[in-house]
Amino acid sequence: MSAPPVTLIGNPVSPYVRKILAICVVKGIEVAIDPITPFRGDDAFATISPLRRIPVWIEGDVTLCDSSIIAQYIEETRQEPSVLPASPKDRAKARWIEEYADTRLFDVLGWKLFFQIAIKPRILKEEMDRAVVEHAKAVDIPETFDYLETVMPESGFLFGEVAGLADFSLAPAFLNARVVGVEVDAGRWPKLAGWLGRVESETPLKKLNDVAIAFMTTKLADQPGVMAEHGYVLAERSHDGGRAMRGPMSPV
Repeated sequence: MSAPPVTLIGNPVSPYVRKILAICVVKGIEVAIDPITPFRGDDAFATISPLRRIPVWIEGDVTLCDSSIIAQYIEETRQEPSVLPASPKDRAKARWIEEYADTRLFDVLGWKLFFQIAIKPRILKEEMDRAVVEHAKAVDIPETFDYLETVMPESGFLFGEVAGLADFSLAPAFLNARVVGVEVDAGRWPKLAGWLGRVESETPLKKLNDVAIAFMTTKLADQPGVMAEHGYVLAERSHDGGRAMRGPMSPV
């Protein structure tokens, strides 16, 4: 069996990787996965991903970094089925939600929570900054969830009855928050909690979240096997450098 023509570098612990993999499922794109752990890329990885971040998309002579760029490339090269709404107005709104998810939401749930509580101690062998975590819980999370509650639908997904780019961009980081003890309070944010439940149970993120949990509970050396166990094809070449390294924009 020949390898798929696309290689995706990054493991599903990353919300950004799950976002791209969900889009690939919707569009029927087969990819070979190099499931490197964040902050462990080798020198070649630093060359193709200058910020040392995942995911990276490699297809022929095309190498792309950043999940939003990759998602746009996929949508433009494989237009059906579209992961964007039909109208220009709603497409613009969907891209805004993607931007908010990639920046503000991940800054709170990713960098200030998951990175501090899980990544720093386990991967970087550093102590978490408790002040950052407590401020995120007391200030940043309520502010962020309050805003998201205002854009949530009463039923279905963000732009109709089929999940798309906006849903796949916004939902993944909530799993990372959950594994470090932060849940969406359905009493305080009922529409947000309802939407999240639907995305996590009715879309490709259901399986992808299961894979992510398996990664989080598996030793680093055994993690590539997790992808194979869940039916994914492994890339022929791994960019795992075998040691932890910060990227140039990693927080302290």
